[in-house]
Amino acid sequence: QVQLVESGGGLVQPGGSLRLSCAASGSISSLDVMGWHRQAPGKEREQVATITSIRSKKYADSVQGRFTISRDNAKNTVYLQMNSLKPEDTAVYYCYGQGVTIEDEYWGQGTQVTVSS
Repeated sequence: QVQLVESGGGLVQPGGSLRLSCAASGSISSLDVMGWHRQAPGKEREQVATITSIRSKKYADSVQGRFTISRDNAKNTVYLQMNSLKPEDTAVYYCYGQGVTIEDEYWGQGTQVTVSS
């Protein structure tokens, strides 16, 4: 069983940066895929970025070139570096992990990111 806890959210001006952290109670080495999703009020949750156990990365087109996902297995932590933030990035950001089976899925509680002048 893995517990995920996000942190690092907050209020930032357009063009600013934030770094989100996702700390796991268990070893993230057991998770094949980890990533970040986000959900804005009234909108569906969308995938932002993923990283596999071999560090293959994928990004949503909307964040490509601005966001960077990384993982530190020694610290059991996944990060999302967000640069050049836009108001449309405003959302609750959720960390998730996927294990070897479809039933082995974990979600964090989310952290609020607000981009506003």
